[in-house]
Amino acid sequence: MNTLLQILPTFSPLSLSSFTLLPSFHSHSTIQFPKLGFCSPKLLRTSQFRPNSLSSVENQLSDAEEDDYDDEDDEAADEYDDVSGDTEVSGELEDDDEVEAQDDELNSSVWSSNDSKLERVQKLCDEVREFGSEIIDANELASIYDFRIDKFQRLAIKAFLRGSSVVVSAPTSSGKTLIAEAAAVATVAKGKRLFYTTPLKALSNQKFREFRDTFGDSNVGLLTGDSAINKDAPVLIMTTEILRNMLYQSVGVVSSGSGLFDVDVIVLDEVHYLSDTSRGTVWEETVIYCPKEVQLICLSATVANPDELAGWIGQIHGKTELVTSSKRPVPLTWLFSTKTSLLPLLDESGTSMNRRLSVNYLRLYASGEKSQKDEGSRRRNSRRRKDDSDLVYEEYGSSSRQSSLSRNDINMIRRSLVPQVEDTLEHLKGKDMLPAIWFIFSRKGCDAAVQYLEGSKLLDECEKVEVELALKRFRIQYPDAVREPAVKGLRRGIAAHHAGCLPLWKSFIEELFQRGLIKVVFATETLAAGINMPARTAVIASLSKRTEAGRIQLRSNELFQMAGRAGRRGIDEKGHVVLIQSPFEGAEESCALLFSGMEPLVSQFTASYGMVLNLLGGAKVTRRSNEADGIKISQTGRTLEEARKLVEQSFGNYLGSNVMLASKEELGRVQKEIELLTAEVSDDAFDRKIRKLLSESAYQEITGLQEELREEKRLRVEFRRRMELERMASMKPLLKELGDGNLPFLCLEYKDTDGVEHSIMAVYLAEVHSLDGSKLKNLVQNDGSFNLNIVETELSSDAAGRLPCFQPSYHVALGSDNSWYLFTEKCIKAVYRTGFPNMALTEGDALPREILTKLVDKEGMEWARLVDNEFGSLWHMEGSLETWSWSLNVPMLSSLSEEDKASHMSPTQLEAVECYRKQRNKVSHLKKRITRTSGFREYKKVLDIAKLTVGKIRRLKIREKRLTDRIERIEPSGWKEFLQISSVIHETRALDINTNVIFPLGETASALRGENELWLAMVLRDRVLLDLQPTQLAAVCGSLVCEGIKLRPWKNNSFIYEPSSTVLNIINYLEEPRNYLLHIQERHDVQISCCLDSQFSGMIEAWASGLTWREIMMDCAMDEGDLARLLRRTIDLLAQIPKLPDIDPVLQSNAKIASGVMDRSPISELAG
Repeated sequence: MNTLLQILPTFSPLSLSSFTLLPSFHSHSTIQFPKLGFCSPKLLRTSQFRPNSLSSVENQLSDAEEDDYDDEDDEAADEYDDVSGDTEVSGELEDDDEVEAQDDELNSSVWSSNDSKLERVQKLCDEVREFGSEIIDANELASIYDFRIDKFQRLAIKAFLRGSSVVVSAPTSSGKTLIAEAAAVATVAKGKRLFYTTPLKALSNQKFREFRDTFGDSNVGLLTGDSAINKDAPVLIMTTEILRNMLYQSVGVVSSGSGLFDVDVIVLDEVHYLSDTSRGTVWEETVIYCPKEVQLICLSATVANPDELAGWIGQIHGKTELVTSSKRPVPLTWLFSTKTSLLPLLDESGTSMNRRLSVNYLRLYASGEKSQKDEGSRRRNSRRRKDDSDLVYEEYGSSSRQSSLSRNDINMIRRSLVPQVEDTLEHLKGKDMLPAIWFIFSRKGCDAAVQYLEGSKLLDECEKVEVELALKRFRIQYPDAVREPAVKGLRRGIAAHHAGCLPLWKSFIEELFQRGLIKVVFATETLAAGINMPARTAVIASLSKRTEAGRIQLRSNELFQMAGRAGRRGIDEKGHVVLIQSPFEGAEESCALLFSGMEPLVSQFTASYGMVLNLLGGAKVTRRSNEADGIKISQTGRTLEEARKLVEQSFGNYLGSNVMLASKEELGRVQKEIELLTAEVSDDAFDRKIRKLLSESAYQEITGLQEELREEKRLRVEFRRRMELERMASMKPLLKELGDGNLPFLCLEYKDTDGVEHSIMAVYLAEVHSLDGSKLKNLVQNDGSFNLNIVETELSSDAAGRLPCFQPSYHVALGSDNSWYLFTEKCIKAVYRTGFPNMALTEGDALPREILTKLVDKEGMEWARLVDNEFGSLWHMEGSLETWSWSLNVPMLSSLSEEDKASHMSPTQLEAVECYRKQRNKVSHLKKRITRTSGFREYKKVLDIAKLTVGKIRRLKIREKRLTDRIERIEPSGWKEFLQISSVIHETRALDINTNVIFPLGETASALRGENELWLAMVLRDRVLLDLQPTQLAAVCGSLVCEGIKLRPWKNNSFIYEPSSTVLNIINYLEEPRNYLLHIQERHDVQISCCLDSQFSGMIEAWASGLTWREIMMDCAMDEGDLARLLRRTIDLLAQIPKLPDIDPVLQSNAKIASGVMDRSPISELAG
């Protein structure tokens, strides 16, 4: 049966003209719902469900669905719906009038009640016990709320009550948790159990508190890695990893025998984490291993392919229904902040950018329009010359039309429009847009913003008193958890929230924000991940963030996740999302990301040692004291074929089966077309076409000149290279001369990976080689990433001479954007005679160069590569609050004139410039000669066609790359990784994969949770640990779980405790078995890290020895949050040891003592 799709009309990001429910296959009717607010500007895509398309998606209920794919992707996207299996759609939906009538009847009977939600839940449970579970329906569950529930919530509840598993995809903060809460009420009333999983411990703690308010303390439990509260409760909350580990033993058996006794429902909150690179596999495994009789409720933020997620779950788990909604309870408006204004980002139609934010408009607004004469002169002087390339073809006798602004002009305008924090805050205050969550992608940036605004006063007198009382109570309860540097800002209604803060402090900030006592929270993007902290406004400081690989742009899903924090249900009529002009992005980039659409969920399924051991290792080897052979095999395990069937149920394989074939077919067509078109523009083909059109004499004339032109252009490239090297060589003496008495200003220039030019003004510090004894010099000398090559190349005889023998050097400067830059002479565009005088401000003070040298050494040496070239890379590193005031005094490029530039042209450099100029003119004259030949007109026609063909090839290659990237993302690789890990396990004698006999090493590893369970088991089974005291054992365990933790020296904080010699000796001893395992892993192409690092062991040993938090954090070079995270990881590993099989009792006892001592305030688990 063909399904008729109703396509939604075009709508803006702020409104949706209609709401379409996909038809049931047993009814051809559709239901039109009223107008809805909406936050995403992309048209939603309706998915086509055919009777033979989804084996398990019983019904699809959708407000609207997003169209994530461009026109070029339509062909592959259509194939997404071709899924094997039969679809049976059950259930008729009442029309809209009936729904409204039921809602009105429900509300008239419920909203007058003064009972609390807890009392209403209890009454419903009592009624079910008296009259039976048949009385539970959507209206009964809706009656526990004192407001009308949304339609998508009602539809999801009905799907759940029909016995289906449910996938819900809806915007952030739209009320998805209510669905899980209603399901919990129904489940508890029936006397069954529900597990609720979250991706974060903090979110688990929050849900624990919320569910206790609904169900009472005795009915809700919390299960963490190292502790349990009321673990037999009807509603049990945990992280998804814990549930996955519980399910390992239940694969293929019924739930009553699997540790999931009487569990009817599992809620997977934030299921879009399935796409997370490092943790997504946990969600896939949970769905795969979950017993089929358990209903799943999967709650996801808006994604592009919820139908594929529902189809996959339906195929491997059973009857599944999909409910999607694009409606936001509080609609969003998108705004853009510059230094002088806060304007709507979009025009009135909501479909394109507000023209007042265009670069040209902002330029005119900022400085007025230039005269026609100046503009014409600038266009002539900035005429773009084409890059030399291997292409034979070149357009003669024409010039390309120029944009009115160069890239440098755009960068300069952007930098001049970047607002200070207080500028944007004033706009927010003036427009009554507080409270706000302000996303800054750096801990230092968040803390710096709080300090920068310490003079602002956002609280009234009553609110100040409330904050003081709350702070006083918190200080009494958790004296060590108070973040003293943040208290001043807190009293003014401003706070920071990031991973560098203690969990207790972050929870305190969240509580104050929810009470309205904090008006602005500066937070990293982790706050967007499910924590219940809605605000009136979400401010996003930048559309890109720094990573170890350089600056990367936000993904659209990340943008919408953060934007979803705006708008408080029942409080705000609308929410606001403010994007801010940055040096890197403007309104154009903001709109491009906004209109790019949501990204689809992709599989991140990966095998691990724990997975392989738990799936294969059913048979155990046990020792018997009275038998000569000493070995007994207890039971049989799963075969490789059985394990393969499980692994191949991954989401990636599901996507691959539908999309892979279509995508590969399309890729083949594209590649074939590229091959044919490339042959059309080859030298031979071009030559044949020219021969047909031209006489022999005309052909010989034009091809001879063309060959001559090719040679002259090659020489031009060599002369340009020589000129550039001479320029670089002249920079060294110039910097030395100007740097003797001053710190000169200079302009750095580079092109990023997208070919975009950037100019940065900076103050020059020194050549790195001259900084004796500095950390930076040691890093550059010892780290191979900073190696430089000596340039010495022979020029052709026609180019007359050799390239200069030139050794590039690294230099360091502080940029106007408060970033340190490490660069070679290649990146220097200009050096200026003006700069900071290298003179002390007052007698006895250090010189500016000495101060800046100390400041650069204080940083964490976390250099990120911006660009790479043959003369050395350009690196950058974030500055600090202490360097911020220095960077503010670096002038704008536009404020310095040509007269300010220092020039030092040596005779050889002048000669190189003159040679290049002459060669360039020679090429130009030769081009003109070609245009005057008798056959040029025909030649030009063939050339124009070739240029069009080359352009088409370029577009096809872009398409080819998109298809290739897509195929790589969905290419199933789980089974290959599974076999590779199986080989390592077999070779280390943890498991015999031929007989499925699991040996003691494998038995221990299978019970562990960690990054590399096999490595942890190898260490914990080593008897060398038995001689350690509990504090020393904790220190060694900490060295195994410290991956990703970093030292962050800040101001005068540069101290960490050193481990004892005993601990160091053990860690050094463990290096050998670590190298042994790494060698085996490398041989089998397994890339799982084996962490072993003594750097932080002393801190753990000090804490386990009883030092107070204040003592251990005094002058500490670690953030509080990082140390707390490391200590909690250590406690988690220690707490596992007493429960592990075949571990020496002495080690188990010491681990229990150590974990008990370490698990104390202020890092003890939050639990209500």
